[in-house]
Amino acid sequence: WAVLGDSQFLKGYSLLLPDPVVPDLNALDSAGRAQFLKDMTIIGDALLQVTGACRINYEILGNLEPALHAHVIPRYTDEPEEKRTKSAFFYDWNAAPKLDPSVHGELMELIKQAIEKR
Repeated sequence: WAVLGDSQFLKGYSLLLPDPVVPDLNALDSAGRAQFLKDMTIIGDALLQVTGACRINYEILGNLEPALHAHVIPRYTDEPEEKRTKSAFFYDWNAAPKLDPSVHGELMELIKQAIEKR
């Protein structure tokens, strides 16, 4: 599943969630790993296409949530200097705009269309 993050600290911040849920990437067989990583980059390509991001960061952590998920994070040239080269986890997620379909619905649709074209 590809979803936009609940906190949109960077426009288009997304997550990839496997179905079925597994604890980590190593729990998947070779084909499952390849598919998960391919899907992750498809989301990244779509975000590059529709957000104007200059690059995409990919993070698979699993330290707090023992279920495989990938953070797909668009990065922008207009980010504050002190955050531009650091992990996106340095942003204040509590102060970030919350996902709101009335605000982010068009972005969601554009990302969906870009993914479907891949």
